Amino acid sequence: MRTQTGQPLARDAMAYVLAGGRGSRLKELTDNRAKPAVYFGGMSRIVDFALSNAINSGIRRIGVATQYKAHSLIRHMNRAWNFMRPERNESFDILPASQRISEMLWYEGTADAVYQNIDIIEAHAPRYMVILAGDHIYKMDYELMLQQHVNSGADVTVGCLVVPREEASGFGVMHVDARDRITAFIEKPADPPGIPGDPDNALASMGIYVFDTSFLFEQLRRDAADPGSGRDFGGDLIPYIVKHGKAQAHRFTASCIRAAEEIEEYWRDVGTLDAYFEANLDLTDTVPKLDMYDREWPIWTDSRVAAPAKFVHDEEGRRGHAISSLISQDCIVSGAYARRSLLFTGVKMGSWSCADEAVILPYCNIGRHARLSRVIIDSGVRIPEGLVVGEDPILDGQRFRRTETGVCLITKAMIERLEL
Repeated sequence: MRTQTGQPLARDAMAYVLAGGRGSRLKELTDNRAKPAVYFGGMSRIVDFALSNAINSGIRRIGVATQYKAHSLIRHMNRAWNFMRPERNESFDILPASQRISEMLWYEGTADAVYQNIDIIEAHAPRYMVILAGDHIYKMDYELMLQQHVNSGADVTVGCLVVPREEASGFGVMHVDARDRITAFIEKPADPPGIPGDPDNALASMGIYVFDTSFLFEQLRRDAADPGSGRDFGGDLIPYIVKHGKAQAHRFTASCIRAAEEIEEYWRDVGTLDAYFEANLDLTDTVPKLDMYDREWPIWTDSRVAAPAKFVHDEEGRRGHAISSLISQDCIVSGAYARRSLLFTGVKMGSWSCADEAVILPYCNIGRHARLSRVIIDSGVRIPEGLVVGEDPILDGQRFRRTETGVCLITKAMIERLEL
């Protein structure tokens, strides 16, 4: 479907990314950064996926609402996403909670994060609004969701996933009729409703919503005037529209982008350390579940000028090499070994060290003879020579943040405590 001017619907849309979340379940990994700013996949940040989907879908007007510890997120977006040009009717607005409505108020909820910037959105005059969560890993063509929204005549279209019922209680869950019209929307229900004809599964919200802009503004103003509202899309706006208007479900399978070898519709909420670890390691598979090499649907990010990765030393027992691993630019693997690991930009591995199933964030330095297994190492950490992690669960739990599956998060503060 195209607009009256013959352009795709995405050209009349604005993407609005909600990127203010703290991500407390990622523990110390979000002590100094918002969840959308957390590194992912060797060179990217989590927020890059929603932003890349918007650009690849043809949307050229984007707003990003930030709040919690937003400095690194804003710095990243200024570096990576500054190529939009107003003369081409493009825009990229970073919208921190700036107390513009009231000097006492930060963003009170996801809906309020849009409401407080209505005047900025109006200046761009988009016909449609695509509201996105900024903290999920997936590839999706929002143009197809826009087309369904217009064709169905819905007041709101909600992106959704099919998930097992027993796993759905952590999501907003919708009950739908045979035509996928939403008849009930329940935020994090204890007993999620099943899908008609498929009772073992439920439809879970992806935190993606499409509105006609004028209708969205009406609902935001109505909600802002309600003293009992939590100012939240999933908790307040969507249930109200389900009850008083027309809400339509859009299934991820209808717009998921898959490269030729991708075998599943890949979507991950990397909101826990275990989920974050596993999603990163997914990329090391010979045929990864998520193809980051897909030139037809690239994941845009900050392109730094840096030296290529380097592997040095070729002696028995001291040979720089990596197997089933992603090694980013400016890395040096010096007589060390990495297996099924991700080395982000600027990681240095000293001689006789090894990393086995490791997610090592930028500019870490791994000391000689260190042995690291099933670890996430925060950026800038210097691992002492000879440190062993992943072989003694009790000792690991005393020194680091260890999950029930044995994944250890290592931060600068934890290393400093070891050295006291």
